[in-house]
Amino acid sequence: MANNFFEDGKSRLFLLTGSLIFLSLISQAQVKKTANVNSPVTVPDTSKSLFMSVNPQDSNKQSLTLRQCIEYALVHQPALNRSLVNESITRETNKVNLAAWLPQVSASGNLLHYIQLPSNSSTLNTGSNIGGTSTAISTKGQSISNTFIPGVTASQAIFSPNLLLVAKTAPLYVTQAQQVTDSTKIFLVTAVSKSFYNVLLTLEQINVLKEDTTRLGQNLRDTYHQYKGGIVDETDYEEADITLNNSKAQLRQATLNVSPQYADLKQLMGYSPEKEFNVSFDTLEMARNIHIDTLEQLQYEKRIEFKQIATNKQLQTQLIKYYKYAFMPTLSAFYNYNLAFENNKLSDIFNNSYPNSLVGLTFSIPIFTGFARTHSVRKAKLQEQLLNLDEIDLKSQIFKEYTTSLANYKGNYYNLQLLQKNVNTAKRVYFVVNLQYKQGIVPYLNVITAESNLISSEISYINALFQVLSNKVDLQKAMGNITY
Repeated sequence: MANNFFEDGKSRLFLLTGSLIFLSLISQAQVKKTANVNSPVTVPDTSKSLFMSVNPQDSNKQSLTLRQCIEYALVHQPALNRSLVNESITRETNKVNLAAWLPQVSASGNLLHYIQLPSNSSTLNTGSNIGGTSTAISTKGQSISNTFIPGVTASQAIFSPNLLLVAKTAPLYVTQAQQVTDSTKIFLVTAVSKSFYNVLLTLEQINVLKEDTTRLGQNLRDTYHQYKGGIVDETDYEEADITLNNSKAQLRQATLNVSPQYADLKQLMGYSPEKEFNVSFDTLEMARNIHIDTLEQLQYEKRIEFKQIATNKQLQTQLIKYYKYAFMPTLSAFYNYNLAFENNKLSDIFNNSYPNSLVGLTFSIPIFTGFARTHSVRKAKLQEQLLNLDEIDLKSQIFKEYTTSLANYKGNYYNLQLLQKNVNTAKRVYFVVNLQYKQGIVPYLNVITAESNLISSEISYINALFQVLSNKVDLQKAMGNITY
């Protein structure tokens, strides 16, 4: 009996030794990487090219990569389209304001009927507001009961402080509207990228949990047969069942989390809620694209917020100049042409006409405005001080955002490299422990621990991978390097 036990022990030891030698050869063949933020990250064996559908039962839907999702958002997102419409509104508003530099022509007319005739000749106003002139109507010694005086007035602005301000600020307002659009685009690229990564993170977690559930299901079946054969205790079978149920619960929760994350991505893209699409991605490609130059110096001028403040300061400078030179006169030229018709009989009113025309200049000079111009200049300068303070505060915010995103990126990058090693180690440990359990060397508790470490390592690696990708987006945004 003892001899049989000894021979059985030797066979177990031989099998275990052979397995360990095989695993050691595999581990030696793998390339080792140092924990350096600038060194490339290698993807463990679980990473592979994937095509994932949020609704896997429908493979005929349109599949979109991250780049395609961003391009779709830049065309269909309502917030961005509103910014583009506001750009057009700004251009049209400038054209309306600048139209005052062009000649202004208007026509007017006065039709008069005297109920009680005057006893002598009368002087009738031409209806022209420019020049304030009157036209003497010849009555040939008698009063005329019906008169009609049409006229045409043309004016041309020569100089005006208001129009000068409009001309200088018009391109700045267009730039301001364009910068709002650029800011919206940067937000969309950032938000869509991070939302896309959130969806992929959950989908990859589902893949890992599916593999875990399959693995635990096989363990449960093996344990059940061992229990029925009297090899293991009933508690081993129950513990295997508990572990499998926990994995199923995690898988169910991860599956349910996909829908709201998918809806968030569609909302950011401006995608119709009734339509659906699949997300297409390659984890190998993503792992290769996580690198960024962390030695690049921060340049505040590249941030869109800094550009917006610079534009506001230019507008404020023009406003200060306007208030300073508001004492300058407004000068314009005008031309009036009037054609007077008169007759006592209304049906014959157009038989006789008396034309007249004139040309002239008009100007106005503000002499005293109750010190309004002086106070306006002071107010505009105080507003300029606010913009300077906003610029100082913005620099502090940008620097804080940059240092935070840089620290997060470096920390998670280093964490990713360590977790990458943990996945391979946890796989080897689980394989050996599971083999030892089947040989009766270790209790099932060791298998549960190894399985827990394996699933935790895989989930942690996936979380770290997509966290680094999100950190990279945040760092690019902080440095003003988001492209669209």
